[in-house]
Amino acid sequence: MFTHCVYFWLKDDLKPAETKEFEAGLAALLTIPSVVHGTIGKPASTDRPIIDRSYSWGLVTIFKDLAGHDAYQDSPIHTPFRDVAARCCKKIQIYDFA
Repeated sequence: MFTHCVYFWLKDDLKPAETKEFEAGLAALLTIPSVVHGTIGKPASTDRPIIDRSYSWGLVTIFKDLAGHDAYQDSPIHTPFRDVAARCCKKIQIYDFA
């Protein structure tokens, strides 16, 4: 298994249409064929000192292996989303583990 976790901090001055474009693109990532399981969401309402709730959206995708992750990275769904995320986000943080 290969797990890909991405956290997005949206820009403060996004227009509603830009936010919707980002959210639609994020949801579309879960349709990429090599994704075995995936989920997206906003920070949960948990509140403990150790929890970072500063991000706007989180994405977790699980692949069978590194090859599945690599196919996801090259997907015609993922490639244009990178441009949308670059326009809409002030910060993106990725954590991968196998």
